[in-house]
Amino acid sequence: MELDRARNAVPQLYEAVRTRIVLLELAPGATISRARLAAEFGISLTPVREALLKLADEKLVDIYPQAATRVSLIDIENATETHFLRRCLEIELVRDLALERPAALIAHMRKLLDEQKALRDANDYNHFIVIDQAFHRAMYEERGQESLWDLLHSRGGHIDRLRRLHLPAAGKLNRIIRDHTHILAAIRKGDPTAAQNSLRTHLSGTLESANQIRARYPQYFAAPRGAGAPLREPDAARAIPAASEWPTVVE
Repeated sequence: MELDRARNAVPQLYEAVRTRIVLLELAPGATISRARLAAEFGISLTPVREALLKLADEKLVDIYPQAATRVSLIDIENATETHFLRRCLEIELVRDLALERPAALIAHMRKLLDEQKALRDANDYNHFIVIDQAFHRAMYEERGQESLWDLLHSRGGHIDRLRRLHLPAAGKLNRIIRDHTHILAAIRKGDPTAAQNSLRTHLSGTLESANQIRARYPQYFAAPRGAGAPLREPDAARAIPAASEWPTVVE
């Protein structure tokens, strides 16, 4: 990726590194080299440092002074808190949309749903996530609540990584598409209760499987808060398995 030299380097680098973290291209616990990032993007160490500090604010990296910077382990409690916030916001959002039945939004969401089906058929998990996010963001934009979506985005790194680990589970992509279909149908029909129920079901899927996912990939997860487990620095590098090698996670 090349940076746009006409724009501030810090937000561009932040988004680039954040995307790699959320898509697990940078595994939980992996070391991040400031020098390598600076060389890759052709910038000085100063914007690299600023971008990493922003990621640290979101608890996506751990900066050890005079030592290493590492991708944070996935924090289930953080993911649960973000899920609770999103559910509270989105439950009300879909209710309002079902009462309004905005035609342009419905057409846009239908198009995004078709894109998700094509990406499912191609097993393209990373682009599937992008369209999944666009499907939900469109609802916030319709109501003029982009700032709330941005808030969730800034808090969502842990649950987004949990979702990325969950995607290869048998039937998971089909379940997401089914849920999106039900949400869209309820909005189109003007049924706020069905819209809320469908959304509630949709948002519960990954957290319901969190313990199973953690059992499959324990090295990617932080110890539960207050568990009394000894703190340790994560290994310098961990490879994320190829999609074909990932064990099935039972839903």
